[in-house]
Amino acid sequence: MDALNVSPAALVDAVVQTRSDQVDQQVQIRVMKKAMDAQASTAAALLNSVAGSLPLATEGALGTQVNALV
Repeated sequence: MDALNVSPAALVDAVVQTRSDQVDQQVQIRVMKKAMDAQASTAAALLNSVAGSLPLATEGALGTQVNALV
């Protein structure tokens, strides 16, 4: 496309389309970040509920010093 032969209407349309695409991308990024934050919160809550106070093993070579179930 030759820069001297571009109509003003086509140029305006191209700028508007570019800005619209940028807004769409920003919205998609915000939605993705919110989804990731919700997922991280849910995962942390799940891990905290599972990692309650589990007793150490009383015999054997594994789990007597460090809880191997966590």
